[in-house]
Order: sequence, then structure tokens, then C-alpha cells
Amino acid sequence: MSVLAEPELSVVTFTLASVNVTWAVRQPHPVVRPLVTRYVGYAQESVTLPVHRGLPSRHVTLVISLAGPVRMAGHSLQALVGGLHTRAVLIEQDRRQEGVQLELDPLGVRTLFGVTAAELSGEVCDLAEFGLGWLPERLRSLRTWRERFALLDEVLAARVVSRGAPAPPPELGEAWRRMRGADGRVRVADLAGEVGWSRRHLSERFRAELGLAPKQAARVLRFERAVRSLRGGRRDLATLAVECGFCDQAHLGNEWRALAGCTPGTWIAEELPFLQDEEVAPGRDSRHDS
Repeated sequence: MSVLAEPELSVVTFTLASVNVTWAVRQPHPVVRPLVTRYVGYAQESVTLPVHRGLPSRHVTLVISLAGPVRMAGHSLQALVGGLHTRAVLIEQDRRQEGVQLELDPLGVRTLFGVTAAELSGEVCDLAEFGLGWLPERLRSLRTWRERFALLDEVLAARVVSRGAPAPPPELGEAWRRMRGADGRVRVADLAGEVGWSRRHLSERFRAELGLAPKQAARVLRFERAVRSLRGGRRDLATLAVECGFCDQAHLGNEWRALAGCTPGTWIAEELPFLQDEEVAPGRDSRHDS
């Protein structure tokens, strides 16, 4: 891996709803960055919410617990890879939690793990299945987030360099980039025309690589934007629904029940007191010494 300036690390400690929380966030090494959006380290004490809803998002998720195993969907795993999904996953929570979460671009999964995101769609897999069963213990032995993230850079960059997996077609990459940039508010026919494919071919390639049809992926992206807005303090659901690409507030509510398993109001009451806006910006209320 080439020697470049280390990406900036942001570490924030705060108390939220009587829970002591530390978040550490940084971007991966540039070699890894096209495949992994960011690393998020977390440590929480005195957690009182017994079950957390893992909501659908644009990312394949890699979670490595440095405390007790993650208990979800009938699994109890020290480290797991969760594919794209269109239903909330219920995660049992211990009073103390510590670990690292990686947000993976689904089109990069083939390079990192040798399988497509479609093969992981709706599934939860043990990280050991991909030859990294040793990683949780190695991360746990390191004292600082800086050291832990540096190890992740080393491990993932080695896979990028050594595997040489074939990249998805550039047309698919462009279509996925455009859909993400529009938060799902784009017509599939227009997207197909922009990349020079038929609508049918675009749908087939989406399913083959991501495991979701374009309409399903767009649905998740619209929902994800609504989640970000609520986490950021927005409460006018009627206006928010239109801005996020829903027909009206009723449509927003129906989608929340389908994808989150509850109404927006229930999610706000149950989960939001234990969450803050997750966009931890380097240099903002942060320390850079850990």
C-alpha cells in the first residue's frame, strides 16, 4: 500500500439519553475508498434500548464487535456481513457495546469478499466465511481507533491489490452512482436511456450484481433520505414526504411500515432519543488524539 497522508480521524464523546457514547469516524485509505464509504467506531455504556432496528440503506454493512457477539436474525456472531435488505433487522443490544462498522459500496463487495452483493442480499453472513475470522481479536488487541482503522486499511487494501476481481460494467456503475446521487428520485427508464441500456437489461444487471431491482433500490434510497432528515431534526412529515420523493405523507407512512416495521412516529419515539446526527465532521467538537 502506498504511503499517503492518513485521512483525518474524528473522535467524539458525549452523553445521549443517559448513554455514554464514543464515536470515531474516518474515511478509508484512498486505495480502499472507492469500495468503502467510511469506518465508524463506537463504544457505548449503559445502553437501555433492548432492541435496535437495523434499517435498510444503500450499503452492505460489515460489523465487527469488540465486546459481546451481535445477536440478530437468529445469529450470534462476533463479526458479520449484512447484505442489502428491504426490511428492518432487529438487533438485540447489550448494556455495553464496542465495535467497528464499515459501510461498503455493494459494487465493491466482489473485490473484497469474492462474491456479489446479490449473493448477500437479505442475508447475514459470518465474516469468518470470507477468511477474516481472526480480525475481531486482532482489532480488540489494539488500543486506539487510529490503530484499528490503520489495520482495516492494511487488510482491505491488500485484498484490493491482490484479488483483481473483474469490475462491474461501467454502465452499471454509472447508473448506481446516478441513482444514489438522486436519492432514488429518478425514473428507471430515464436511467437506462442515460447509460445506453434497455430498461430490461438494466433491471437484469441490477438484480445480478446488487440483488435488488432498480425500483427496489430506488425505494430504499428514498427511505434512507427520509431517515437522514428525521435524524437531522426534521419533523414536518408532509413536506419531508414530498422532498424525499413520496406521493404524500400517507405514502411515506406506508413505506415506513413496510421497510422499518413501524410508523415514523414510533421510530422517533423509540429510537431517536438514542441517536444523534451520525455525520461526525472532522474538526467539529472532536478530538484527534485517539
